[in-house]
Amino acid sequence: MTDQQQDKPEDSNSVGEEMPLMSHLLELRNRLLKMITAVFAIFFSLFYWATDLYYILAKPLLSVIPNNSSMIATDVLANFFTPFKLTMVLSIFIAIPYILSQIWGFIAPGLYKHEKSLAIPLMISSTLLFYVGLMFAYFIVFPLAFGFLASIELEGVQTMPDISSYLDTVLKMFFAFGVTFEIPIAIILLVKMGITTPDNLRQKRPYVIVGVFVVGMLLTPPDIISQTLLAIPMWFLFEVGIYFAGFIKPEDKSDSQSDSQSDKESKA
Repeated sequence: MTDQQQDKPEDSNSVGEEMPLMSHLLELRNRLLKMITAVFAIFFSLFYWATDLYYILAKPLLSVIPNNSSMIATDVLANFFTPFKLTMVLSIFIAIPYILSQIWGFIAPGLYKHEKSLAIPLMISSTLLFYVGLMFAYFIVFPLAFGFLASIELEGVQTMPDISSYLDTVLKMFFAFGVTFEIPIAIILLVKMGITTPDNLRQKRPYVIVGVFVVGMLLTPPDIISQTLLAIPMWFLFEVGIYFAGFIKPEDKSDSQSDSQSDKESKA
């Protein structure tokens, strides 16, 4: 009897600890299902125009290749799966604001007040900067880079780009420029967390300049134009991040402790 009585409190405590965890997991599952549903809803609404979307994506290349050339499909299923893949990726890009809102709804209850006040502007600005990076790549980088590559002609070789290879190259460049335009947000977060300061970043400017050109060489096709068009914006956004980070006050542990204490009092 005594052993059974001693086991009961332990069982009740374990149940009390598991319930919040299960509720968090259920909420995470529900939010993931909402994000997936949103992506597929956009996908099915766009799939009818998948071939038109691919033509729009390929227009920067089609406008510079010779008139007697065209794009080809070297795989039997490429004519179907390439527009399919494009539409799926585009659906994810379009759903990013909704996906971020679901992520915010999940993590917001665990943040302090000063963290919440900073998180919302950063989420909005990071989303806008990501879209700006995509548009910069499509409207500025692609015409210049593909125009330069198309001008390189080899005797006996006809320019006939593969649709799958082109899509992979374009998506890689989209991702590179989208992430690159997040540099100011990353700098602001590093300064806010006290990891670095604007003065330290200014001292590392020569290394950053070399680094952005190395990154541009690794993330873009092997032509000097696309590499430069990625490296220069990275350097510019680095300077923009330093400028705005000068207005950011590093996080103070005393503020976090006071916020945590006030949160506990409000919950009590």
